[in-house]
Amino acid sequence: MIRILLFLAVVFALGLGFAWLADRPGEMVVTFSGYQYQVSLMVAAVAVVAVVAAMMIVWWLLKALWNSPYTISRYFRVRRRDRGYQALSTGMIAAGAGDGALARKKTKEAAKLIRSDQEPLIQLLEAQASLLEGDHEGAREKFETMLDDPEMRLLGLRGLYLEAERLGDRNAARHYAGRAAVMAPQLAWAAESTLEDLTGRGDWDGALKLVDAQKSTRQIERDAANRRRAVLLTAKAQSLIDSDPNAAKTAALEANRLRPDFAPAAVVAAKLLFRQNEVRKGAKILEAAWKAEPHPEIAELYTHARPGDAVLDRLNRAKKLQEMKKNHAESSLAVARAALDAQDFSTARKEAEAAIRMDRREGAYLLLADIEEAETGDQGKVRQLLSKAVRAPRDPAWVADGVVSERWAPVSPITGKLDAFEWRAPMERLGQLIDSDEDAPDAAVPTIAAPIKPAKENVIELNPAVSSEKPTTATGSESGEDDVTPVSAPDAEAVEPAEELARLPDDPGVDPDDEDQKSPRKFRLF
Repeated sequence: MIRILLFLAVVFALGLGFAWLADRPGEMVVTFSGYQYQVSLMVAAVAVVAVVAAMMIVWWLLKALWNSPYTISRYFRVRRRDRGYQALSTGMIAAGAGDGALARKKTKEAAKLIRSDQEPLIQLLEAQASLLEGDHEGAREKFETMLDDPEMRLLGLRGLYLEAERLGDRNAARHYAGRAAVMAPQLAWAAESTLEDLTGRGDWDGALKLVDAQKSTRQIERDAANRRRAVLLTAKAQSLIDSDPNAAKTAALEANRLRPDFAPAAVVAAKLLFRQNEVRKGAKILEAAWKAEPHPEIAELYTHARPGDAVLDRLNRAKKLQEMKKNHAESSLAVARAALDAQDFSTARKEAEAAIRMDRREGAYLLLADIEEAETGDQGKVRQLLSKAVRAPRDPAWVADGVVSERWAPVSPITGKLDAFEWRAPMERLGQLIDSDEDAPDAAVPTIAAPIKPAKENVIELNPAVSSEKPTTATGSESGEDDVTPVSAPDAEAVEPAEELARLPDDPGVDPDDEDQKSPRKFRLF
């Protein structure tokens, strides 16, 4: 476009020049070798322009003739390169489609038409073709060759990383990922694998630097970066809680500042503050975390903030937590535990039953069984509550990759993934029973009929006087009483007891000593 404008500008300038000369007539006289040449000014100007144009055309022709060998070779070279790139493109498509034979054919064709040192994609296509053909050794050799080329180094590290992952060699995979992360921290696969390696070795400072690099390159969002930093700082505080309390306190407070609702960070920060007699500041941290999401560790640490407190003081602190988060199962359970320690059985029972109504779980039934045993000692009711606890859903716990832990951990023990543990009810208990009517307060207990055992043919001799006065029948005596007159049969054989009833698997049974006292029935002869 610029050339066209320049050409038009030159033509326009020449037109203006000739018009200016046409308006001003004149003559030009040239004397040369005794001859005098006289022409008009317009003719002279046209002649000069024509001579310049002819010289330019001749120069162009001579230059084109001189450069013709290079022009011809360049034409064939471009044509050859275009054919090579066409083969390379077809081979990449074939490799993506999984056609190993076509990918290998196009690889050879592209290698003949294009030099591999000029086009790195040929090496990639060769490695992909080797992988499709199952030649993993050849593919690894290609990836190792790429490490010598700065332009292909990251691609070679990526290929070696994937091959190490395929072989299950996690150490080699993390080695290649670490080299790639140093060169390019914005690579997600390299950063994640390196992060798992650093956290697995407990290098929390190195992991924090890597997360900062990810955040600076905008590889992860700000909220995700803050979450990871909170997890890493909490893990660092836990590791330094005994060796360097001040550094642990700094890390824990920063973690709590980043994520105030993260229970492990709040617990560690409050524990360190309590050790340094900063009870009020630690209590505020726990209260903020409790308002966000109640957690039993928060309640346990909050109620025992001061070791010298009486049981009633701990009960009052538990009730204070309940006021902050009403109508929540964890609040009721915290009050129930504190009330049990204070021997306030009525409050403990009421709160435990309220927790069951809000969230039926195993721990609530176990707590109610402890209350029943401490208050009444009724073993029958205790065993009944324990049987319900066995069938109830499990309490929330820290779960990661199928592993259930009582304590939070920064990484998964199975995969090594950071921040894998979640506070939820484990789903690993299979075959949970459907809620039945036996949990209802007024539910009737089903009666199981005892199997009838045939009466033996042994004859028992009764006192004739007594039998004539009060004959007994199968339905009862004449007076309507169920009591049976004592029988004296010294020579009679002992009557065998009735066959024991079969019990359900979840039936806790009844104490034999209590059965005789509570049962309204007595043995009846007929």
